[in-house]
Amino acid sequence: MSSKERQQKKGKQLSWIEMYLPKEVQPYAHLARLDKPIGIWLLAWPALWSVALVADFGSLPKMLAIFGWWAVWIRGAGCTINDYFDRDFDKKVERTKSRPLASDAVSPAQGLWWLALQLLIGLGALYQFNILTLALAIVHVLFVFAYPLMKRITFWPQAFLGVIISWGALLGSSALKGSVVPSIAYPLYISSFFWTLVYDTIYAHQDKVDDAKSGIKSTALRFGDATKMWITWFGVGCIAALFLGGLIINIGLPYYVFLAMATSQLSWQIFTVDLSSPLDCGRKFESNRWFGALIFTGILLGRLFP
Repeated sequence: MSSKERQQKKGKQLSWIEMYLPKEVQPYAHLARLDKPIGIWLLAWPALWSVALVADFGSLPKMLAIFGWWAVWIRGAGCTINDYFDRDFDKKVERTKSRPLASDAVSPAQGLWWLALQLLIGLGALYQFNILTLALAIVHVLFVFAYPLMKRITFWPQAFLGVIISWGALLGSSALKGSVVPSIAYPLYISSFFWTLVYDTIYAHQDKVDDAKSGIKSTALRFGDATKMWITWFGVGCIAALFLGGLIINIGLPYYVFLAMATSQLSWQIFTVDLSSPLDCGRKFESNRWFGALIFTGILLGRLFP
């Protein structure tokens, strides 16, 4: 009986990685979370929002593809370095003990080689742009490396993640305008920062019991029973920044229609999430791809119909 058949017999749902990739590369694909694209979307959306605001419509598809490609590889690199530092902790957590580095499917040395390759490809995607954009992308990587350590020294690693995952808001305008345009980049960056605090605090509630035992810190543990109050205010900050950003650049009415829809989606997450249910926290976290898509659609239509 093949390994695929054994997994199916046990009732484990196979991802496309097990279905289509050679066995030798499967652990590396899992290490980069290629079967869980929500992290790619969350890193990509701030960059795609920024690109959608500044690119001419003729070059827009190419620019979206470039930054999408960048997000795939840099997110994979972020997962790899995170798992490298957390491999001993991950062995103690039910949800993460089967990760390649924690389960020894990939050795630490192999993980570092895979990390280097992903960084080379990801940064290479932005090499065609100006020096400022490449420099910002390199600084971003340094922050990505520091993120796993934040969970050991502060109860606010989600805030540090917000700094990292919002970086694309700076890169989009930098790549296309040659500088970070404050009226475009800053509102998007601020909104993404607060958005990250919402969804990653929800995400952290999945592991709060195991994290408390192993000494990992998070806003889920910091806020406890007051979590919904905190993330409500973070949601307000996110939407306010998007609203004010639209006013600053004088974008068209369709943007505000989709912003209202996105506000409803974010409100639904905050007020209906069951923070005691890891399954529901995971579902609410993954639903954020639609929040990002609503804002992106609103930007495009707001430009088309000013």
